[in-house]
Amino acid sequence: MTERMAQIEPAPKIAPPVLRERASYKWWVVFMLWFVCFFNYADRQAIFSVFPALEREFGFDKFQLGLIGSAFMWVYALGAPLAGYIGDRARRKDLILGGCLFWSFVTVTTGWCGKLWQFVTVRALEGFGETFYFPASVSLTSDYHGPATRSRALSFHQSGVYLGTIAGSWFGAWLADSYNWRLGFYCFGGAGLLLALLLFGLLREPRRGQSESNGALALEPPLSVRETLRAVGRRPAPLLLMAAFFAANSVAGVFLAWTPTFLVEKFGFDMAKAGLYGTAFIHLSSAASVPLAGCLADSVARRFAGGRVMIQALGLLVGAGFVVLVGLAAMTATLILGMVAFGFCKGFYDSGIFASLYDTVEPRARSTAAGLMNTVGWAGGAIGTMAFGAAANYGRYESPAENMSEAIAWGGCVYLIGAALLVVVIVLARRDRLAAKQHVA
Repeated sequence: MTERMAQIEPAPKIAPPVLRERASYKWWVVFMLWFVCFFNYADRQAIFSVFPALEREFGFDKFQLGLIGSAFMWVYALGAPLAGYIGDRARRKDLILGGCLFWSFVTVTTGWCGKLWQFVTVRALEGFGETFYFPASVSLTSDYHGPATRSRALSFHQSGVYLGTIAGSWFGAWLADSYNWRLGFYCFGGAGLLLALLLFGLLREPRRGQSESNGALALEPPLSVRETLRAVGRRPAPLLLMAAFFAANSVAGVFLAWTPTFLVEKFGFDMAKAGLYGTAFIHLSSAASVPLAGCLADSVARRFAGGRVMIQALGLLVGAGFVVLVGLAAMTATLILGMVAFGFCKGFYDSGIFASLYDTVEPRARSTAAGLMNTVGWAGGAIGTMAFGAAANYGRYESPAENMSEAIAWGGCVYLIGAALLVVVIVLARRDRLAAKQHVA
């Protein structure tokens, strides 16, 4: 009798594999992708810190250096919609790690260049390889992290951007000063190749939408091109978020590309010190603030419509004043204060770039949405980088340093435009929330 009862007793409930994996593995995904993100940014940043060495060795002027710097950004931006569309259909793990192999090899080949067209070509190829990373990685991460932890997960991942930027700038410049500018590209590229090969056996592909629907969306067919674009563009909020990213990234592009050169020419730093100071103060401050902002955004989003966007708007609004301070600083102490404060505010904006976007777009269109976001944002970065180089060469002052100071200060106005766009998004989110409550009532 007892044996028979044991046979008919219901089996204990076991959590589906997706849920068990999500609970034990989702933060390891962030940890692994953090290192890929680190090299993604170290590789792209290394070239900017050696601009003075390229200027001396090859005679490049500021406009030519601007072409080298913007070649990456233009290809990165133009390739992002394709990368996002593919990311909504292909295995994102393969796009992430295959892209890492490709761009790391291209980084190695940068050390073989000796002519302007060669530098422009390898930077363009690097932009093509890296454009697949962010649409795939943020989509994959969002399938492990639902709305309750998404800002935190993506903000911790974002900290790899800052530390990779610092490492690429400082270590590349230090090797250039101490040995040869080519060595940095060999080191970063080689390390990226090894990392990608290691992670092929450790990173797992999740089901699409599993963090919100327990994998139900995996059973639905991919959206068509028209349906995908409609999912992204049928509401004004995603488009406004992209426009704000254009404004914010046009300023960020200038800081990424030109701060080391600005410090050499205006403050007389040597190349290694400029490579360190030009990135460390801004990006360490951002790395410290972005997890704080991510946790705050998750908390505020539970209480207020458009809560994540509020945190971003605050970062741009307050940061605008410190952008002006960096441009107009006459003393090193004032410069450092401005860079630290600007970096802290930048972390508040960066914490919600993709988390805010994903609040407005369904999971099957998220890689495409991230790709379009990158297109718009990095087009802003490319335009800002080229315009800054032109302003340094052809501005109203005889001194390139004075022209660069003025151009950086004008970036504060661009930040204010981005903040105004985000305020509109907040107003629309609150209006939609109120309309939904009235409809229920």
